[in-house]
Amino acid sequence: MGERMQQKPVLEWDLDPHVELGAFGAEPPLGSDEQLFLDNVHRFGAEVMRPTGIQLDRMTPEQVMAQDSPYWGFRRKFLDLGVNVATFGAMEAPDRARLMPMVFEEFGWADAGLSVTIGACQLPTGLAFAFGNSWLVDRFPNELIGCWSITEPDHGSDSLDPGRQIFHARGDYGKPNCVVSVRKNGTLVINGQKSAWCSNGPIADVCVLCCSADWGDGADSRNGAIVYVPLDAKGISRGKSIDKLGQRSLPQGELYFDNVELSHDYLLTKSPDEYRRAVYAIHVEANGQMGAIFTGVARAAFELALAYAHERRQGGVPIIRHQSVAYRLFHMFRKVEASRALTRRVALFNSTAPVPALHAAMTAKVTATQTAFEVASDALQIFCGNGNTRDYEIEKIFRDARASMIEDGCNEVLAIKGGCHLINEEQLRG
Repeated sequence: MGERMQQKPVLEWDLDPHVELGAFGAEPPLGSDEQLFLDNVHRFGAEVMRPTGIQLDRMTPEQVMAQDSPYWGFRRKFLDLGVNVATFGAMEAPDRARLMPMVFEEFGWADAGLSVTIGACQLPTGLAFAFGNSWLVDRFPNELIGCWSITEPDHGSDSLDPGRQIFHARGDYGKPNCVVSVRKNGTLVINGQKSAWCSNGPIADVCVLCCSADWGDGADSRNGAIVYVPLDAKGISRGKSIDKLGQRSLPQGELYFDNVELSHDYLLTKSPDEYRRAVYAIHVEANGQMGAIFTGVARAAFELALAYAHERRQGGVPIIRHQSVAYRLFHMFRKVEASRALTRRVALFNSTAPVPALHAAMTAKVTATQTAFEVASDALQIFCGNGNTRDYEIEKIFRDARASMIEDGCNEVLAIKGGCHLINEEQLRG
């Protein structure tokens, strides 16, 4: 036998039971440029978004929209941040898919309502860019405030299902609340209303309007159209901004259209198939974005609870020394990590696949919003009585999280719709 080999110890570190995982948990180190970019986003979230969101939460809807509202200072500083469609559009798809969920997680960590207003603002430019419509991209740049209008007073979740996948056999969609008539003379005429849940509706400059279309043979919800509507056009009026339980920093309200006339240039989709593809694409993007935002909300709730558990003393020790609290915090952490991993996995798949998977995006949205609500509820329990007071931010985060399980499609409907995408008709026939 030769000289015996010296075995090098595998475990060389000193055992420290407290290991910092960083802002994004169990995430490998980022590149220097990525880290610098995210550091700027986090600083903006901590110094601008979070304090502004807390201020707006305690205001009436009218005060939120007023000229002297903190909302407008937030908006100006956000534009200076440089996080927009052009920034992400210049990246390769995998890089964009890696960074975007991190950015929107930071926004969600700072304030849920302001995160949704950011997403709605960017939809007009982003969707026009995706469809290759340079006229609409130039007409509605990033600086304008955008909104997305799809649900109607009589048709909430119906609007998520233009293909009638989950439509009940005995159901009848009924008369649409909003219709665009596509005239052969080159004009569009819009009549009707959209529901109060139009995000940014009360303050927007441009609306991405999804509605039933009359191409000359009568209006049908399955034959819809997407129209870009400048909200200073003649015949448009707005309803009162709604007074909500949560996400109070996000203005939402009805839009009314009375013989609003536009040219065909404002029509994004020119056939029922294009309309369904566009609605599909919007929901893929929106559900993925919601996954990232509310992973951030869950992370904010967890971090607040973890810090409070080190400060609050009961029975002579900080409450984190109590097994039940440590146990609860671990499972909160576990859920945040799982939501984060799923959201990022889906973002990468949908940005690189030939056809993005809507049901995958729905899993991110449903998982993250459910996680945000559960983690916020557990965090409030750790704060105990203090968690019910406005002196502690967890009360606001709990309300913000509860609203998320309804917006952009309530989770129950998304689950049914997502399940329909799992049906393989050929297998069933075989």
